[in-house]
Order: sequence, then C-alpha cells, then structure tokens
Amino acid sequence: MQVERPFAAAVATLASMALLGLIDNLVQLIARDIGLWQFHLMRAVLAVAIILFLAVIGMVRIRPIRHWAVLVRGGFTGLSMLIYFGCLAFLPIGQVAAGLFTSPIWVMLISAMFLGKAIGLWRVIAALIGFCGVLIVLDPFRGGFDGLALVPVFAGFFYAIGGIATRQWCEGESTFSMLLYFFLSLGVFGLIGVIVLLIWPQSAPMGAEGFILRGIIWHPSWMSLGLTVVQAVGSIVGVGLIIRGYQLGEVSHVAIFEYSLLIFAAGWSWLLWGQVPQAQAVIGIALIILSGAVISIRSHRA
Repeated sequence: MQVERPFAAAVATLASMALLGLIDNLVQLIARDIGLWQFHLMRAVLAVAIILFLAVIGMVRIRPIRHWAVLVRGGFTGLSMLIYFGCLAFLPIGQVAAGLFTSPIWVMLISAMFLGKAIGLWRVIAALIGFCGVLIVLDPFRGGFDGLALVPVFAGFFYAIGGIATRQWCEGESTFSMLLYFFLSLGVFGLIGVIVLLIWPQSAPMGAEGFILRGIIWHPSWMSLGLTVVQAVGSIVGVGLIIRGYQLGEVSHVAIFEYSLLIFAAGWSWLLWGQVPQAQAVIGIALIILSGAVISIRSHRA
C-alpha cells in the first residue's frame, strides 16, 4: 500500500509548475529557428543521455518493475506534450495551458466510464463550469469558428490518461524510469516527424509560424541550442517533480496544484515579454481553477 504524503506532493507539484512555466515561455524563441520535431528529438537525446549517465554512476534507478505500464504511461504523456508544445507556436501559453488543464474533466469522465467511479451532481456542474472557462480562454468563435484553438484540449485528454496511469499502474516505479520512457517516447515522435519531413519536405513559413512544418535545420543558432539544453535539463527536473507528486499524493489532489501552471505561465509571460492577461482570460482561468478544485475535492470524498 502506497503511503500518501499530501504536503510533500503539493510542494513538489508547485515547484514543478514554477519551473515549467518559465522554460515553456522560452519555446517561442526556439520555434523561430528550429522545428517541433527536431526540438523534441534533440531535447530527448539530451535528456536520455543525462538520465543514463545518472544511472551509470548509481545515482538513480531506471529499470522499471512493469515495462508495459511505464511504456504506456510514457507514450500517452509524451503525446500530450507533443500537442502542447506544438500549440505554443501559434497560441499564447495561457491559452495552451487552459486546454491542457481540461485534464481533470477527462480524468473524471474516464474514471466513470472505465473504472466504475461515481461522478455525482457537483462534479457534473463543476465540469460544465470548467468547460465554459476553457471556451472563454480559448475563444474559438472569435472572428468565426477556429478549430485550431481547441487543439490544446486534446493535450488535456492524453495528459489525463497519463495521470491515471501513473497512479493506477505505476505504483513503486522509480521517478527516473518513468522519466526515461517519457523522453524516449518524445524522441520517437520527434524522429518520426523528422524522417517524414525529410521524405516529404513542406514549405514552412519563417519564424514561429513554421514550427510544426519545419524539417531539419542543420545549423541552428547557438541560442536555440542553448535553450534546448535548458529545456532538456529543466524538463527532467520539472517532469520528475510532477511524477513524484503523483506518487506521493492522490491524483485528484495533485491536479489542484498543477493549476498553478496557469498562474506561473502568465506571470513569467508578463515578466519576460510584458504580456498582460486580458480580463476575459483571467475570468476563464478562475473558472477552470474553481472547476478543477471542486472535481478534485468531490473525487476524494466519493
């Protein structure tokens, strides 16, 4: 039986969100120079090399107890982050994070449909409030319907599956074994994208607009290389803290503290780029946080 340590889980999750909010704001600079697939491939190679080095010198354990569970968990979480980072090229980080944080709603629905957990009226109401908050932040109907604005919601769906898998299937797994498989999955996705674009090259726009369609850049700028290294190291620490949080606390409780990413991301965006959130976005974020808190608390009582 896994012992829960809610305070330690909260501290780990808040520290993770503060760090990830910072380094994710830097992706828009990387997106101006290299492509999404090359970025994930490079970052994964660096991260995997660091993790393997730590394992060789005996600092961490990377051998999974259940290979299949860690592999499935890493694949779904990696797919979530693939969508998340791809969206950062054409949407503000606050909007992308809002889509990602539909995950508690998805956790609730998936748990009810496949794990036999009761939902209850309060959580249904909270889910509707949260969905309204997401629509307010993403605003897909501005100037006519824009389906691309809803793409971050898919990141939330796959992230929810990864969160459930962490708690349901990965009890006793080391943080670094899950980190290794997470980055391996992202590396595979990045390699597939790079190969596809080598075979079928696309005409990518200049700057961040070409992030998703851009193929291999053989001589990226030193800034892009440096920021990719920062992303790799920061992601190991940040994602590792998230995983540790889910191991230390109940999924529904940890999810509440993950909402701080919305605040940290907006705060770093203001400090770095001078981007002040609009009142509409603030209202939407508040509704999302309220929804997630209610869902998490009611899930614990159910």
